[in-house]
Amino acid sequence: MRVRGLSKRYGDNEVLRGIDLDIAPGETYALLGPNGAGKSTTIEVLEGIRRPGSGEVRVLGEEPLSAPRSWRARIGIVAQGTGDLGPYTPRELIAHFGALYANPRGVDEVLELVGLTEQAGRRASKMSGGQQRRLDVALGIVGRPELLFLDEPTTGFDPEARRRFWDMLAGLTGEGTAILLTTHYLDEAAHLADRVGVVTGGRIVAEAPPAELGGADARVPLVRWRDSAGIAREERTAAPGALVARLATEAAEAGLPGGEPADLEVRRPSLEEIYLGLIAAEAAGSGDPGSGSGSGDSGSGDPAVGGSPDPRGDADADQVPAAMKGTAS
Repeated sequence: MRVRGLSKRYGDNEVLRGIDLDIAPGETYALLGPNGAGKSTTIEVLEGIRRPGSGEVRVLGEEPLSAPRSWRARIGIVAQGTGDLGPYTPRELIAHFGALYANPRGVDEVLELVGLTEQAGRRASKMSGGQQRRLDVALGIVGRPELLFLDEPTTGFDPEARRRFWDMLAGLTGEGTAILLTTHYLDEAAHLADRVGVVTGGRIVAEAPPAELGGADARVPLVRWRDSAGIAREERTAAPGALVARLATEAAEAGLPGGEPADLEVRRPSLEEIYLGLIAAEAAGSGDPGSGSGSGDSGSGDPAVGGSPDPRGDADADQVPAAMKGTAS
């Protein structure tokens, strides 16, 4: 995928303001940002659902909006919302949509990958929300996509199911599948992504591997403790060992039990803290994280299909059933 200068405007509402993005085969890229930041609009342009305002967009070598039908068979889409599953079972749905592809995964293989083997013959509409979400994922991967769009894929998953899902994605990328992921679970992004991009106000304000996001200054360790008077203290330092040694000496001199500083804690900022710091810094710099883009992803209808005004925001911007998008039909 190669994107240069992607912009999008609905009247006076500038939703995207020059997005640049590259994703290589086998790479997992996490696009992070608050609701209304421009994530869903970006993804819908890349999926060929919305028309870009300006800029260059190439996905699997094609311009999404004008790509041939064969191109759509090469992508998989797991949208935010589960569509109408009808009176069908997971086995029936996976078999039906798998038949639309030239080289689909076997039904039993897909059921096993998403952990739905025991629910294979149960009516899908009667399954739990987390199980239905796994079915969404199943329909997104049945066609062996070269590029997989995952929009909040693990919402409703229990911790065990999330870990199994992560393992499944590792298998897909090992086969060369590229993944564009959006998630509000920052631990998920840290675990899965080769690179993360933080989008706010319609532009990517930071991009790096998870362990490098924000630069070295954002990762300076924080030391917290209580001094001999019981007052809570904290200090950021690039040499936490030296600070702890000094605190231990002071604690011993003050006669604290065992010479240990009270409530001592040394920690590095998490990806979530760095992400929130980037969003806050952008908001402080612009006066509003959505500055220049109004309410972010909320905007007019889809000009690609001549739709009417569309008030959807990032939180629920894509309600097209996952099973109906990214298929070969």
